[in-house]
Amino acid sequence: MNRLTGILFLVLISAFAVFTSLAFAPVAFAQDPSELGPSDGEGPFDRLVIRGATMIEGSGAPPIGPVDIVIENDRIVEIRVVGNPGLPIDPQRRPEPGTREIDAHGMYVLPGFVDMHGHPHTSASGQGVPLEYVLKLWLAHGITTSRVVGASGVDWIVELKRRSEANEITSPRIVAYPSFGQDFGRSITTPEDAREWVKWVKTRGADGIKFFGAPPEIMNAALDEATIQGLRSTEHHAQLNATRMNVLDTASKGLMSMEHWYGLPEALFEDKVIQNYPLDYNYQNEAHRFGEAGRLWKQAAPPFSDHWNMVMDSLLAMDFNIDPTFVAYLASRDLMRQSRNEWHAIYTMPSLWDYYRPSRAAHGSYWFYWTTENEMDWKENFGLWMTFINEYKNRGGRVTLGSDSGYIYNLYGFGYIQEMELMREAGFHPLEVIRSATILGAEGAGLGDQIGSIQVGKKADLVIVPENPLENLKVLYGTGTWKLNDETGEVDKVGGVKWTIKNGVVFDAKQLLRDVRAMVEASKAELGMPAGPMPMKIETTSNR
Repeated sequence: MNRLTGILFLVLISAFAVFTSLAFAPVAFAQDPSELGPSDGEGPFDRLVIRGATMIEGSGAPPIGPVDIVIENDRIVEIRVVGNPGLPIDPQRRPEPGTREIDAHGMYVLPGFVDMHGHPHTSASGQGVPLEYVLKLWLAHGITTSRVVGASGVDWIVELKRRSEANEITSPRIVAYPSFGQDFGRSITTPEDAREWVKWVKTRGADGIKFFGAPPEIMNAALDEATIQGLRSTEHHAQLNATRMNVLDTASKGLMSMEHWYGLPEALFEDKVIQNYPLDYNYQNEAHRFGEAGRLWKQAAPPFSDHWNMVMDSLLAMDFNIDPTFVAYLASRDLMRQSRNEWHAIYTMPSLWDYYRPSRAAHGSYWFYWTTENEMDWKENFGLWMTFINEYKNRGGRVTLGSDSGYIYNLYGFGYIQEMELMREAGFHPLEVIRSATILGAEGAGLGDQIGSIQVGKKADLVIVPENPLENLKVLYGTGTWKLNDETGEVDKVGGVKWTIKNGVVFDAKQLLRDVRAMVEASKAELGMPAGPMPMKIETTSNR
């Protein structure tokens, strides 16, 4: 009754394993916010002092340091420049001691990262991952805020938000965006239903709404009511609805943000209103869905043409937020590379690996026969898409950073750093990448006055990393990156976040990763698989 699962890449020269798929969720792991244990963080402290770091402030300002940063409880109360690079620090210039101090000399401190597209999946999602697995991978990569755009239920998301904000659990701050119509108890078929649901979800404690599209009269009512209720909004313009309301249509009705890119090429069409679907296309066949999506941007108006500029200028005038999630489609242009990233062998749960492999039932597992031609389409797609996004940023548009991890070989935390590298590929300066990950994300989530930059009066959400991320974004990966040590002649692994601070609570990022590795090894053990990197092929206990 169990089916073989596919490829699990080993670190460096390792091969991949075939193992048995099980509907597996270790009972020892929490699946619900109410089941999560106490926080693994320390603090907040009466007075926390971070000593000697180089600060990347988040707004786009260049680095400055060494600085000492003083935090009282959950707020930054002082930022003091205490010297000059290459010279000893004058003790007389330093702030008074703290009840807790972090020696960050030679390190870099950044604002906490904001993931604008998060799904904290659990075993119930079909991915078989513990909730704490997701949350710890996020925090271990410096993500202190996750805008959750859909999860197990409205009250589920809101309870996760409450416990995180109270510092009861190990979790980023949660910004709660339930999916439109979720938990309503009936279908939304009228504008009145739409307004009723929006009012109801506001009373439950939601911060915003995630849309996938709806008939125009229902969308218009929902967006209008969201504005009245003070709820923010974003949408994945699903192709099933994009012909009725593309991005220009929804933005003009009050939608504040878009996810991915669906609905944007449709607004850029000049010679059609519907994309050029093959006549045997079936949206439920995800090989069709993602294969044809890779041919969509070249059907749009050419970059910098009159129509292209009109669409861009219209969105800019509406202060519209674009959250591209490039990484969610990265495997479409290079399946082999994305499926063999070195972290999979160590940090990817067997059940999640099984979810990734070809399946006609699992979302995003459309590798039925993914071809060179598919990848060529997607390479061209990325080029046109990135051109629009980079120019939108250049003209003053807000582009934020979201990962949409949990699908398509896109692992929690690691995928967020991949998204940074993809923004760099699109043309963003590294400081612009960090700006999108911090202050612009905070503004897009409605929290710009509280988080997103290292500033006196703001909450103490910080990331401390030993290496310079502007020089090499790869140092933010939990696996670090390779660097030749000229003194020893050895090749070392450097980088990885050292501390993540949220609300003044200090988390040891390396320990969080050790916790995740332990979860993965426990899962392997339960399946009868050997610990650590695996040989080319193994037999699991359930196969014997």
